[in-house]
Amino acid sequence: MTQYLLSVYQPDGPAPEPDVLATIGDDLDALNQEMVSAGAWVFSGGLCAPTTATVLRARGGDVLVTDGPYTEGKEHLGGFTIVEAPDLDAALEWGRKLTRATTLPIEVRPFAHHDGAGD
Repeated sequence: MTQYLLSVYQPDGPAPEPDVLATIGDDLDALNQEMVSAGAWVFSGGLCAPTTATVLRARGGDVLVTDGPYTEGKEHLGGFTIVEAPDLDAALEWGRKLTRATTLPIEVRPFAHHDGAGD
């Protein structure tokens, strides 16, 4: 089994109306339970607004600390789910279900495999 990161991309701006958010929350709860029951769910979480981010950058021997998101954009990473799936097709199916539940774009990406050399 391979682990996949399902990234939820959220547009900048105000949140949807409370009734819309409630429906999305219910749909996400049901999907998370489905993933747990299928043995695919590893971890998931929502993130605070990008304005709460702190970026660290190595510069020479120093580490610079700046407030705010790493890049400016029209959307940001709003949350994520990590699943275990036998292949990309299975991970994409979880991504399809997640995009339906959230109504937002989902990026599906496998974790890199490391053979332990150099770790």
